Amino acid sequence: MSGAPLPGTEDHPHARMTLGAALASGASHAYLFHGPAGVGKSAVARAFAGELLASGATDPDGVRTRVANGTHPDLTWVRPTGAHVMRTEDVDGPVVNAATRTPFEASRRVFVLERVDTMNDEVANRLLKTLEEPAPYAHLILLSDSLGRVLPTVVSRCQLIRFDGLPAARIAAVLEADGVPATLASACARLSLGNGERARYLASEAGVALRGDVDGLLAAALTGRGRDVDDLEPWRNLLARAEEHRSEAEGRVAEAREERLRGEPAGRERGALERQFEDAAKREARRSRTELLDLGLRLAALGFRDLTCIAEGVPEAALDPDRDVLGAVARERDTRHLRLAVEHCEAARLALERNVTEDLALEALSHRLAGLLGTGAQ
Repeated sequence: MSGAPLPGTEDHPHARMTLGAALASGASHAYLFHGPAGVGKSAVARAFAGELLASGATDPDGVRTRVANGTHPDLTWVRPTGAHVMRTEDVDGPVVNAATRTPFEASRRVFVLERVDTMNDEVANRLLKTLEEPAPYAHLILLSDSLGRVLPTVVSRCQLIRFDGLPAARIAAVLEADGVPATLASACARLSLGNGERARYLASEAGVALRGDVDGLLAAALTGRGRDVDDLEPWRNLLARAEEHRSEAEGRVAEAREERLRGEPAGRERGALERQFEDAAKREARRSRTELLDLGLRLAALGFRDLTCIAEGVPEAALDPDRDVLGAVARERDTRHLRLAVEHCEAARLALERNVTEDLALEALSHRLAGLLGTGAQ
């Protein structure tokens, strides 16, 4: 790497300093990258893995390329197979057992585990011995968006690498450079709360449509109807948007399946690959649907937060200042009720993590908000 900063760490001084020193003087065997979603933890993990595996290689650039493409045999990348939980089978074979076997071609093996905050005690216990007494060639990189939800037994065995949220101005500048209008870029950057990936999605056509659906929820709570006069159940728009997201995820897996199986002869290996893609399609579809609903409810909570700022006379504190119509209605509501609406949205979001029925949870939320903020609630 010739002394240059590790790619992706430009906005993360702690990661840049600590990982740079590790590459210069010797890497630890277990790291925990923590910080908000969408700030580049996965990209840095892949770049760091590339440098670890390229060390001592005759063709280091070729190694980095294969790591970037996900095709290096000594890199294992683990994603939880459950929508909200990592399963024991996610770590048993791919990590615990594999970490005892020598590398295929490099001098090291690298294991990256996403969303380790979804581990329960059983999964963590399976991994502890690997974290405590890894083989000398094994390196584990754990990723989490929420350090406080990672089990202490896991945290204590890792070197912590902090990633901070990206500044809104920096995110907005990147969006504007990609052609997003300045006003939209600024609003999406602020609503993203430092998450660059989320900001990019919010600025897309699908993201703008999602924000419209969320505004319908807010309007229904405050006025008794959604954006459209005939829209009596605006929360259903959010469910429909989540279903579209699910279908798109299935489509992406199907395309990858066709590409991978093209020319693959019939037989046991093809059958195993087909089953893997079937499982992947189910996981990605479920994850995409729940992530979209989660984002929708986060935006609803932020929307009521903005309306609270407007009602309390500090509109400059709103993340999205373009709330003139609803803001006028919000000024007539009790600000305590607006703050409670934020809490109700967060409670509904957390309920979905516990696999509560989606349509019932959203319908219940809609009724609570209407009772709290409707035209009769002054």
